[in-house]
Amino acid sequence: MSASGSAAPPEQEIEKAVRDYQTVQEQLRNSALQLDQLQGAKADLDRAQAEIEKAAGKVYITVGGVIVETSKEKALAEIKERTELTEVRVKSATKQYNDLKAREKQLGEKLTSLYQQGRPQAGA
Repeated sequence: MSASGSAAPPEQEIEKAVRDYQTVQEQLRNSALQLDQLQGAKADLDRAQAEIEKAAGKVYITVGGVIVETSKEKALAEIKERTELTEVRVKSATKQYNDLKAREKQLGEKLTSLYQQGRPQAGA
């Protein structure tokens, strides 16, 4: 085999790149689902906060599967705490999703390059 730079990439390298790409795509799908769920939870918390703020009578919250009466202030404090935690999780999940998206792009470009190396070049 010659030492020229036009040698086709080894089959194992292409197979590994395909596996890596497929793995990242699966992680990306899972990350998108998680992000969607977290954004849904945040929207639910926002609606709950709005309802509690409008409440004039008794306020109830769920604690460990049991519904208990509480003060409006305590309920709002609980919602605020949950909202802050959810926002941190959304931010983290968004970063993970963006990192995976960048990795997917990088692997896609690598695959394209490997496949192009494996084909005879025009005019060669």
